[in-house]
Amino acid sequence: MKKNRGAFRAEEEDNEINLTPMLDVVFIMLIFFIVTASFIKEAGIDVSRPEAATADKQEDAAILIAISANDEIWIDRRETDPRALRTAIERLHSENPKGSIVIQADEASTNEVLVIVMEAAKQVGVVNVAIATDAP
Repeated sequence: MKKNRGAFRAEEEDNEINLTPMLDVVFIMLIFFIVTASFIKEAGIDVSRPEAATADKQEDAAILIAISANDEIWIDRRETDPRALRTAIERLHSENPKGSIVIQADEASTNEVLVIVMEAAKQVGVVNVAIATDAP
């Protein structure tokens, strides 16, 4: 009988599932998704954008700037003072120098604030600035 018990225990040990390869694969997939994910900075508010028939899709938008109906400027989920706008754009642009800026201006916002945002982007050296619209 003792021989049978020993054989049974050895058989139990052989039947265990080795989870190490599966954990390795899951860990590698996690690293892959973290490395390949593009981190987009959100503006922080919802904006009612005007419609445009000739709208083009912007693929490499790195910085989203929203202008509310009350002419408030929002970057990265925070309201930004127009005097601090240039430094905020400069900081975000240094993280992704090849990215562009997309300005989401509300229909009720004024052109003055839109021009302030565009000038700040040009002063930082961003040449690819787009204005977000809704497709009809």
